[in-house]
Amino acid sequence: MQRKLILDSPLLDITINRLCQQLIENHGNFNDSVILGLQPRGVYLAELVHHTLEKETNNKIPLGYLDTTFHRDDFRRRDTPAKANATRVSFIIEDKNVVLIDDVLFTGRSVRAALDAMIAFGRPRKVELLVLINRKYTRELPIEADYIGRSVNTMESQRVLVEWKTQGHKTNKIWLINKELK
Repeated sequence: MQRKLILDSPLLDITINRLCQQLIENHGNFNDSVILGLQPRGVYLAELVHHTLEKETNNKIPLGYLDTTFHRDDFRRRDTPAKANATRVSFIIEDKNVVLIDDVLFTGRSVRAALDAMIAFGRPRKVELLVLINRKYTRELPIEADYIGRSVNTMESQRVLVEWKTQGHKTNKIWLINKELK
């Protein structure tokens, strides 16, 4: 298995800070905006973004975790049942600007499922998507991110691995991994 480093910890910090500055430009102090991290891996990025935004804006910003398991179009097609993650949205998103956050945008199917799952909490005024890694040329649905940390040319035989310190890794890093062909 070959791996290539896409972002190391210092560059990742710079990227997250840049994304937060872009959000502040468009959302100000987040008075009418909320953040939803997509379970399972988007919540780590959402927490980092949330912490940085609250520090920069000196404002309390609602943060929730959204599970899309039962809204996915491939839910019933799996051989083994999918395990759901916790949805934690303790606020109404009715007429709010929602920033969906995920670590990697691949086919777009998770984001489509998130749009369906989100409606249970109200009808947002606007929805935007922030992703750390945009895998180019892999979209199956017409979904694009509004805020992108890094766009990466990938093949279907590759995958993006995001390692977070909060998951037990030594540092935050993002890798492009070539799967071994059998």
